[in-house]
Amino acid sequence: MQRVESFLERFIFGSRWLLAPFYLGLVAAIALLLVKFAKEFWHLLPTVVSGTGGDVMVGVLTLVDVALVANLLLIIIFAGYENFVSKIDTGDHEDRPDWMGHVSFSDLKIKVIGSIVAISGIELLKAFVNVDAYTTEQLAWKVGLHLTFVVSGVMFALMDRLAGKAH
Repeated sequence: MQRVESFLERFIFGSRWLLAPFYLGLVAAIALLLVKFAKEFWHLLPTVVSGTGGDVMVGVLTLVDVALVANLLLIIIFAGYENFVSKIDTGDHEDRPDWMGHVSFSDLKIKVIGSIVAISGIELLKAFVNVDAYTTEQLAWKVGLHLTFVVSGVMFALMDRLAGKAH
C-alpha cells in the first residue's frame, strides 16, 4: 500500500508540469502584445503631427496600458512558474529581478490587483481625456468599476495583513 501511496504522491507532484504550457501561452500573449504595441505606436506617429493634444494623450495612454498588461503577464509568468512548477535557475545573472523567487502566492494576488487598478486607472484617464466620446452612464460605469477594483485591492491587502498577524 505504501508503494501505491508513493506512486500517487509522485504522480500528483509531477502533475504541476501541466501548468508549464499555460505559462508558455502567456509568453506568446506577451509577443502578441508587442505586435499590438507596435501597431498602436505606428498609428500614434501621424497623430503627434496632425492630431490634438487629447488624441496624443489617449494614444500614449494606450501604449502605457499595453505595457502594463505585458508587465502583469510577466509577473504572473515568473511568480506562477516559480510558485507552482519549478524554480527558475538563472544562476547569478545580473539582470535577474530582485523580486524573483520571493513572490508568494499572496504577494502575487496583491501585484495582480495592483496592476488591474493601474490598468483601470489608465482606461479611466483615457475616457476623461476623451470625455465627449462617452455618455454619462458609460463614465459612471467606468468610475464604478475602477472604484470596485480599488476597494478589492484594499480588501486583499487588509486580508493578507490580518492573515500575516495570525501566523
